[in-house]
Amino acid sequence: MKRSSGARMSVTVAVSVLSLALVTGCSDDGSDDSKDSASSGSASSSSPTTAAKAYSAAELEKLLLAQGEIKGYKVTSGDDTLPASKSVLKNIDKAECEPVAYAMAALPPGDTDASASNSVTEDAPTDAASEGDFAEAFNLTGTYVGLSSYEGDGAEKAFKAVSDGITACSGGFGFTADGTATKISKITSEKASGAGDESVAFAVDSGADGESGTFHTEVVRHGSTIATYYSVNFSSLTTGKAYDVPAAVIDAQGAKLK
Repeated sequence: MKRSSGARMSVTVAVSVLSLALVTGCSDDGSDDSKDSASSGSASSSSPTTAAKAYSAAELEKLLLAQGEIKGYKVTSGDDTLPASKSVLKNIDKAECEPVAYAMAALPPGDTDASASNSVTEDAPTDAASEGDFAEAFNLTGTYVGLSSYEGDGAEKAFKAVSDGITACSGGFGFTADGTATKISKITSEKASGAGDESVAFAVDSGADGESGTFHTEVVRHGSTIATYYSVNFSSLTTGKAYDVPAAVIDAQGAKLK
């Protein structure tokens, strides 16, 4: 898929995971205060004291954030941009990197059929657009949110697979999505939000079709459910400004999983 600076700044399309958000432009948001390359995450408990409920796909759909539930953001289904299944991501050249790649695509990082996903994008600042400040008008963060639920200790195993993959794949890996070869050149651990029972965050430097960027992901375990957040910032693709996964999105989605 060919891209232009205009296409990357489209406010009507969130991240195209099929090329790791390098196609139509979505956004990840970050700040120096929330990043810490020496810390990969935080956990309040590696295993819950009581068995947590495992949800069905239909139940997870209802637990996803809906339009109007998070102020300042637009919530959409993501059906046009999110991959329907893991089979979309092909030729992942390191097996230990598969959970990381799936988390970035709002797919279950573990083995389960119970999953649901959508996209949550910051509202455009209309005042900036009206004044012709296009760089500021597209200073938006778009996040793909994925929920997956597991029986037994499946959620703990899925979370560990992502955490282990961040370390094992720090030097990068490659894969193909929608016919586009994508190279992750580096994975860097970041300071996680501390949400849920345990959380881990990381940034990836990624490239496809001659373009590159840095994107952010956080994975949070809430009992038997894993929430993944993959964010991209429209403006940062051209300005290089730092950003993180929006705390407001993590907090709002986490509240629905309690």
